[in-house]
Amino acid sequence: MATWFECKVRYDKMQENGSVKKVTEPYLVDALTFTEAEARIIEEQTPYISGDFSVSAVKRTKISEIFRDDKGDRYYLVKVAFITIDEKTAAEKKSISQILVCALDFKGAFENFIEGMKGSMADFEIVSITETPLIDVYDASHLAGHKKQEGE
Repeated sequence: MATWFECKVRYDKMQENGSVKKVTEPYLVDALTFTEAEARIIEEQTPYISGDFSVSAVKRTKISEIFRDDKGDRYYLVKVAFITIDEKTAAEKKSISQILVCALDFKGAFENFIEGMKGSMADFEIVSITETPLIDVYDASHLAGHKKQEGE
């Protein structure tokens, strides 16, 4: 199972009016360790940022899964409660998971989440859907494809 790290990248960004402003942008990276996450985000961002940049923070997230959408340009965090019944006590138990969903808008995030859950036998209820500030998500397969393109 993937471990997702949120990495914040700080750099000077050219604004539409031509001025330069220091910004910090969050990205999500699939990695095994904090060190690997930092190395991955540096490798991913180097081609896109001219000038100096730094990784200002790396933190582990509780995201368990990602539902992608090639048309989507925003990321929404869906907190979902999976409902199980304790066989001994017949008590209902809820365990919270966080799933990142890519979509164009809130309605699309809801629809993409429901579509992603199709085929799941688990009972669940959505606790919340929140738009995140994430700019992009880089998983291990993305980096592998990157290297393949360079080596072709």
